[in-house]
Amino acid sequence: MTDTRSIQKILVANRGEIALRIFRTIRDMGLESVAVYSEADASMPFARYADEAVLIGPAPASDSYLVAERVLEAALSVGADAIHPGYGFLSENADFAEAVEAAGLAFIGPSPASIRTMGDKLSAKATVSAQNVPLVPGTEGEIDDLREAIKAAEAIGFPIMVKASAGGGGKGMRVVSEPDQLEEEIQRAMSEAKSAFGNGAVFLERFVAQPRHIEFQVLVDAHGNAVHLFERECSIQRRHQKVVEEAPSALLDEDLRARMGACALDVASSCGYIGAGTVEFLVDGDRNFYFLEMNTRLQVEHPVTEMITGVDLVEEQIRVARGEALRFNQNDLRIQGHAIELRVYAEDARAGFLPCTGRIAHYAAPEGPGIRVDSGVGGGDEIGIHYDPMVAKLCAHGGDRQQAIARLLRAIDEFTISGLTTTLDFGRFAIDHKAFRSGDFDTGFIGTHFSPELLNKPLSQDQLEAAAAVCSAVQSNEASSGIQAGVRVEQASNWTRRHDEH
Repeated sequence: MTDTRSIQKILVANRGEIALRIFRTIRDMGLESVAVYSEADASMPFARYADEAVLIGPAPASDSYLVAERVLEAALSVGADAIHPGYGFLSENADFAEAVEAAGLAFIGPSPASIRTMGDKLSAKATVSAQNVPLVPGTEGEIDDLREAIKAAEAIGFPIMVKASAGGGGKGMRVVSEPDQLEEEIQRAMSEAKSAFGNGAVFLERFVAQPRHIEFQVLVDAHGNAVHLFERECSIQRRHQKVVEEAPSALLDEDLRARMGACALDVASSCGYIGAGTVEFLVDGDRNFYFLEMNTRLQVEHPVTEMITGVDLVEEQIRVARGEALRFNQNDLRIQGHAIELRVYAEDARAGFLPCTGRIAHYAAPEGPGIRVDSGVGGGDEIGIHYDPMVAKLCAHGGDRQQAIARLLRAIDEFTISGLTTTLDFGRFAIDHKAFRSGDFDTGFIGTHFSPELLNKPLSQDQLEAAAAVCSAVQSNEASSGIQAGVRVEQASNWTRRHDEH
């Protein structure tokens, strides 16, 4: 029997929308919250929302949010009982988790051993293979010799994927179609991996053509109870990074869902996992699925799972960290409708999703039935060079997939962000595309269906009228507040107008 521990004050070792989202659950639970912030984030909403806030360094993450010693010192200085790492930064740093536990605090996440095992893709593959989890054919160990790499690639068969052993987020990944490309691409992948993760090791896998990227949310307590909270479809990506996620997937039927869910729990069991985690799979055109990796943290796209299950994943993380047993079993969980998340970035889709910086002149989030917006910014806030350019996560929930799509499109049209370019226009293109609407798409969606000029196509009369009404309201509000809107009269819609404001 696992003893429970008291957790009354939680420091969130993160920033922006995820810090704010975690603080809200902490407040709902009647607990105290502590923010850490850099000099650049002193006035940001998340730092103001927490019960306490501690400055930990200059703007660069390498001098603040990534300095484990400063985060831990902040937690001890305010008497925190636990640290929640959010995602990114130190969330999958086993040494940090170990230091938190050594200091007598609870780390709201899995054990350092689980983080280490799943944080290295090669060790993860070796661990799950003992559970007969299906794997993409590839090398069993690291590749550091070109002749060995060529021999291995010939055995696997081209095209192949060169992948960094450590890290994620699409870094250190290269697709190689021909043998004469192999040396250059391996060297580039090693260099990128070394720069991003401090580890240049790579390995080779068969490249799965036109795959679907499907992940399963798992939740495990310290009492031997484990559940999956169904799947999320994450196939629409740019530079191997997700931009649209939905739950459930249009691809899966009940049989495939049950088999993949059971496999996800086997992966969690293989490393003694405790807490909330995500098991990622590739699914090929014949509906064969292969283990990709396990993310040992909360995912950016967790809201869609919360919307279809009614489960607050952050609350469950905290309860598990306190040593409590899960309050439900697999049979208690049901898929309730459909949810879709659009990541709204300060990026220019017309320029290859180039990150943009600037001050948000006006920010008005959409409302109404089924809409959820997780954001860490508002009007007047700065999107700078030091952090991820995500502005918001726009989510819609409906009774079925078509209603969720309709609500998300409506919310995109109502979302006002002026002062810098965002990906709302691309989001509308993707969600309204016939391939997405039909559910027949894969990770090559952007390469197959998107080109920048498609964002300039004429709008419908309904869109024009809706945009005119929103623009009129925005201009009226900005005029009354003394803000210069800078909106050209001829701009057709709220999301098209944003592209032209810099």
